[in-house]
Amino acid sequence: MTKIVPEDVRFRVLRVLQDSPDLSQRQIASALGVSLGAVNYCLRALIEKGQVKVRNFQSSSSKIRYAYILTPRGVREKSRLTGAFLARKMAEYEVLKAEIESLEAELAPGKTRGTDAG
Repeated sequence: MTKIVPEDVRFRVLRVLQDSPDLSQRQIASALGVSLGAVNYCLRALIEKGQVKVRNFQSSSSKIRYAYILTPRGVREKSRLTGAFLARKMAEYEVLKAEIESLEAELAPGKTRGTDAG
């Protein structure tokens, strides 16, 4: 399993909130596959940095819920994080691609395999 770096969590939280600001913290955690505590910690930091604002709204079940709205600063941070995330994933892709090519070359016809000695 790949470890998610904190910057990736911030990026993914901002991305989810931009599309669905009315999700609960539990729903965000579930959608991202991270702990509820990680989402809570991340949201607090985003709010403190002025990248997300919290708004109350009345849900259909007559409970007060929160909407997490990206501020202009949050939209800029999401754009910056998108670039960094993409660069990191492209680098990971290149490493994986090279490893796959190396493994395929080892299995190419005419190559002897270590287990063929039988």
